[in-house]
Amino acid sequence: MCLLLFLNEKSNTYVEPDISVICDADKLDDRGCKGAPDWIVEIVSPSSKQMDYYTKLFKYRTAGVREYWLVDPDKNLVLVYNFEHGTSEPYTLQDSVKAGIYEDLWIDFSAMKMNGFY
Repeated sequence: MCLLLFLNEKSNTYVEPDISVICDADKLDDRGCKGAPDWIVEIVSPSSKQMDYYTKLFKYRTAGVREYWLVDPDKNLVLVYNFEHGTSEPYTLQDSVKAGIYEDLWIDFSAMKMNGFY
């Protein structure tokens, strides 16, 4: 299922992230999510690079997304933006990365490669 994100409740403009985590069930309705998810992950491809690195970064930060991850297999890069703390950190696809919105959640990108995820 594709989840449409209506970042501005007064607009019908939406985005479609690759992965999103919404902790507040009240934001969900039959059309998608109204308001900002807590965590968004975008998998960068050549056709989405400009949109993911610039347009969506600005839109998500402005809308109130707490954390945004850009996973770029071509660059062996995971960029983690924690908008709550105003930080960004680069990682590689060999790293295990802690999700900022959950205390004990780590994503092991090296395990994903072994399983053919990218």
